Amino acid sequence: MAGAKPEISFIGLGAMGFGMATNLVKQGYKVTGFDVWQPTLDRFRAAGGGTATTPAASVKDKDHCVCMVATAQQAQAVLIEGENAAVPVLPQGAVLLLCSTVPCTYVQGLEKQLAELGRGDIQLIDCPVSGGAGRAADGTLSIMAGGMDGAIEKGRFLLQEMSDPKKLYIVKGGVGAGSNMKMCHQVLAANQILAASEGMGFAAHLGLDPHFASQEILKSDAWAWMFENRLPRMLDPEFQPIASALTIILKDTSIITSEARRSGFPTPMTSTAEQVYFSGLHRGYGPDDDSSLLRLYIEGRGKIGPVQGLIKSDASKLALVVALLKGIYLCSAAEAIAFANKCNLDLDQVFDLCINAAGGSTILATVGPDIIKLCRGKELSKEKGESFEKLAQQLQEAVEEAQRLKVPLYLGGQALSLTRLALQLGPVTSGETARAVIAKVWCL
Repeated sequence: MAGAKPEISFIGLGAMGFGMATNLVKQGYKVTGFDVWQPTLDRFRAAGGGTATTPAASVKDKDHCVCMVATAQQAQAVLIEGENAAVPVLPQGAVLLLCSTVPCTYVQGLEKQLAELGRGDIQLIDCPVSGGAGRAADGTLSIMAGGMDGAIEKGRFLLQEMSDPKKLYIVKGGVGAGSNMKMCHQVLAANQILAASEGMGFAAHLGLDPHFASQEILKSDAWAWMFENRLPRMLDPEFQPIASALTIILKDTSIITSEARRSGFPTPMTSTAEQVYFSGLHRGYGPDDDSSLLRLYIEGRGKIGPVQGLIKSDASKLALVVALLKGIYLCSAAEAIAFANKCNLDLDQVFDLCINAAGGSTILATVGPDIIKLCRGKELSKEKGESFEKLAQQLQEAVEEAQRLKVPLYLGGQALSLTRLALQLGPVTSGETARAVIAKVWCL
């Protein structure tokens, strides 16, 4: 029948994949899903989808395949190396959308491997997604898509069905560029997830009421999407409900730090966050919600002997927490944008993605454009608002009070070291230096 929607194969029906696939079913597509977990296949069938017991069976006679598995290793198995893999069965000229978060080196290697296997006809789109299970089910994800022009055009309708119209980013640079853009966004996500726990843990040691402190933070310049999103679960005694496990963000930090080492790029903030995530993993927190890392900061209360801080008023204590978070957000913003610059990404496109996605923060929105200016070799104007010197001094005061209270500030301590280094690199103008000068630490 003219105008009939094409049949779709969907490999990987996890938390994100299930929502993405059921959204396509709701849009009138005939979708055949594959997953290794039979109860998930049963749920998908009940939601109106078709099911297959192997990747090969799911893609048979389907010109469009979406792969949304958790890791590069899983992608390699279902597409090429596993039993009854998909690639040998995909029709000639089929479009393959790899929506998993994987290293750019993997997806670029996959493109090369397809050619070596005599399947260079398969039109590969590197298109990781962001937005969570709710937006997956609504078809309003952020999608970062890279690939050959012909592949993008053939798969555009699927990308549009799964994304918010304002959050579909066609990334220049071919296969690998989409994964690089997602990776740079996750620099912000990885640091801000942990910063939420670090800020609330610091507030607890300062004796602040968590409900009061958190609401004041949300109204301040220390607002961040991740803080607001994780807050309800941090305030829950059992850190429920589980929305995003620690192992998920740890997978992302591994991609970031591995790719950074490969390219010779420094990631002091994300590398610090990764080490803290490993500490949580070794305590058995892997399957728990990542907001539960608050436990790393508060588990020692009452066990460290007598401590005495200097700050007395709640307003002054709150100011220290805000200063801590702003310092962390500033350094992570500089690291993310500088890494994007290293990856030769369109910085305006990266900035638009990040401020409208989970990496958004007030600091990024206000300082990000100046960091981009610095990346492009332009001179910074004098700071009209809060100066870099003031931010650095307030961050130092927060770290010093934490030291008196014997509170671990993993990210805060690293951020303070970076601000000290930036001040040494200079030049600075007393009280007027732009906060974006922090990016000079990354050799901009």
